[in-house]
Amino acid sequence: MTSFTTRAVAAATLAVAVTLPLAGQASADRTDVPGTAGAKTLTNTPEPARDPFYEPPATIPSTPGTLIRSEPAPLLLDPLGLSENVVTATRVMYSSTDGKGRAIAVTGTVFVPRATYVGRSARPLVSYAAGTQGMGDACAPSKQMENLVEYEGLGIAPLVGRGYAVSMTDYQGLGTPGTHTYMVREAQGRAVLDMARATKNLKGSGITNANPIGLMGYSQGGGAAAAAAELASSYAPELPIKGSAIGAPPADLAKVGKNIDGSLYFAFATFALLGVAQSEGIDPNPYLNAEGQKLAAGVENKCVFDLFEYAFKDSGTYTVSGKKLSELLDEQPFRAAVERQRIGKIKPNAPVVINHAIGDDTIPYAVGKQLGSDWCDKGARVTFNAGLIPTHVGGMLPHVAKSMVFFEDRFAGRNQPNSCWRL
Repeated sequence: MTSFTTRAVAAATLAVAVTLPLAGQASADRTDVPGTAGAKTLTNTPEPARDPFYEPPATIPSTPGTLIRSEPAPLLLDPLGLSENVVTATRVMYSSTDGKGRAIAVTGTVFVPRATYVGRSARPLVSYAAGTQGMGDACAPSKQMENLVEYEGLGIAPLVGRGYAVSMTDYQGLGTPGTHTYMVREAQGRAVLDMARATKNLKGSGITNANPIGLMGYSQGGGAAAAAAELASSYAPELPIKGSAIGAPPADLAKVGKNIDGSLYFAFATFALLGVAQSEGIDPNPYLNAEGQKLAAGVENKCVFDLFEYAFKDSGTYTVSGKKLSELLDEQPFRAAVERQRIGKIKPNAPVVINHAIGDDTIPYAVGKQLGSDWCDKGARVTFNAGLIPTHVGGMLPHVAKSMVFFEDRFAGRNQPNSCWRL
């Protein structure tokens, strides 16, 4: 196994949508908006100096998807057999809107194959939502790829190899100032949709209204792509989205939280603590003791590789009350915050495929199956694939393979079997 593959698999092991929001009482003076100039983190933990490219302008365009700036990105996918002779990579900053509708700047990367696309349609574009990266600015996918540690290359490379253009958002506050709004439904979904808009606005991308679009993501990315599929009809109705490939979606944060409390992935609960609290305008400190506040501040600049040391901790040791974090999910304001992130309440705008391993040890299989059932009840066309390879990590590569088949059909105007009869 190559060193890159080893790192990629290790990263994929941590690519989980561990989603246990913890929140305290509302903080009325919380005014910093991630992705805007000068925004501070929720914990007031200083962020390292950033590349000027990632500094938002003082005034952000109000039209979502407006391209703010672009520059050539370092060639990042060589270990997976791609090179600048095969694909162009461009780093972009574009305008989006957060969960409250405020204009923000978001960064990302656009990949366009150099070869002519051979297919029944114009070259497709896949707006790709990354799995869990971390909370620090250095964790942004566009930066992780520069360091050759971005495991999402495992999903991007096959798409580019097929001739699809791929655009991957960094999400709100990841790379740009302020706290990353991890697992916040609207902010993530809008960032994915506006990434597609920005790609159309990128000179030389070759993407226009004539190019079909797909949405794709696994784990946190599965939630983001699913949210984008739900929001597309109202937020971006002009985008010609033909289908969405959703892997291991964390559609119900309460159930995911109970599953991972005290597990190998416990530390990632703090990602959701910060992300959801930031979006909701909530101060988490009243519910965290000194050790809990130290934990929250400590992860503000951490990436997915950094947090093994927090595995298997008793979450009750970080709260003032001594209650486990999963117990607090049933209390206000936690319950309302979690419910607002629930996916499955809106019909997606196009057919979807959901891929979820039966033996997923992080995001329960039942959560993905319930999402499919919820969408079916709203009249959506859903193909549901139950994966046989166990664990959350084990489900990723089968998800990529099944997504490729799904997109081949959708971009050619064909449907895959509808699974609603058995969900």
